[in-house]
Amino acid sequence: MADEEINEDYPGEIHEYLSTFENSIGAVDEMLKTMTSVSRKQLLQKLDPLKQAKVDLVSAYTLNSMFWVYLATQGVNPKEHPVKQELERIRVYMNRVKEITDKKKAGDLDRGAASRGRCNKCPLGTKT
Repeated sequence: MADEEINEDYPGEIHEYLSTFENSIGAVDEMLKTMTSVSRKQLLQKLDPLKQAKVDLVSAYTLNSMFWVYLATQGVNPKEHPVKQELERIRVYMNRVKEITDKKKAGDLDRGAASRGRCNKCPLGTKT
């Protein structure tokens, strides 16, 4: 991007930021093309329900975040738009999925500890 001619329509100090932003938009575009090239059914059929929920939540959050940015570019304050409540609602569900994932991991760890066996004679129940 350093070889590009700097447009005189904006201050030169922000050229690097705009170039980075343009690259980011390109990356988002490529990701969207990848996600839309496969049907949702094909995408989710190999995932367990928890991972399916994660994909759905991340997709919804991403789309609403992009709409937030769109509103901001149109001069609309997204903090006063219903999209703010939608993002908060999605965030609540993301936290619920995280709690479930954490409990599942903790349960897996506890089963591992339980399967190693404990000494009933020791006060701390350490392994013999």
